[in-house]
Amino acid sequence: MPLEPSSRCPIATILLRCVLPCLCLLLVACETESSPSPSPAHAGGVDFDQVASDALEAMKQHAGAINANGAAIVAYIPGEATRSWASRMLVVGSFSKNNTNVLGIVYTKAAEMADTLKDSGSGVRPSLKGENGYKGGVIQQVPGGYVLAAFSGAKSEDDVSFSRAGLEILAKAYGALPAGK
Repeated sequence: MPLEPSSRCPIATILLRCVLPCLCLLLVACETESSPSPSPAHAGGVDFDQVASDALEAMKQHAGAINANGAAIVAYIPGEATRSWASRMLVVGSFSKNNTNVLGIVYTKAAEMADTLKDSGSGVRPSLKGENGYKGGVIQQVPGGYVLAAFSGAKSEDDVSFSRAGLEILAKAYGALPAGK
C-alpha cells in the first residue's frame, strides 16, 4: 500500500514531504561529488606497488651480491611535508641479527627521513627519542612529493649503497632527474 499524505497519518505526511526528498537530494549529491584525490599509491599515474617491488628487488640483489641480510623499506610521501605515505618492506634473509632487530632500525631510519626530508644520519638536528641517527636511508624530492629507500643489516656504507639502488628506481618512476642534472 503506497504512502500518501493523510490527516490520519501525520508521520507519513512528514516522511513524504520532508524526509524522503532530503534523502533523494543527499543520494544525488553523493553520486555527483567529485572523486577524492588519488592515493599516494597511485599519485602521478605511478603504480607504487609495482615500482616498490622493483626497487626492493634491486636492493635485495645488491645486498645478495655481498651476502648481506637485513630489512629494506621504500616509501612515497605526497606533498611538501609528511602527513602520510605509501610504503613497502622486504626482509632480505633475516631481520634478526646478533640480538638486533634490524627491521626496527630500518623503520627508525625512514621515520627520521620523514621528519627531516634529509638522508638518515644527516645530523641536521639532534636525534629524537625513537631515532638512532644511523646512516643507511636516502631520500629525494620528486614532482609531487618525496621518495625514500632505507636498508639495515650491513655496514652503514653498504646500507646506503643498497638504498641508493632502490631510490634510483623510485625517483625515475616519479619523474625526478638523475642526481647532478
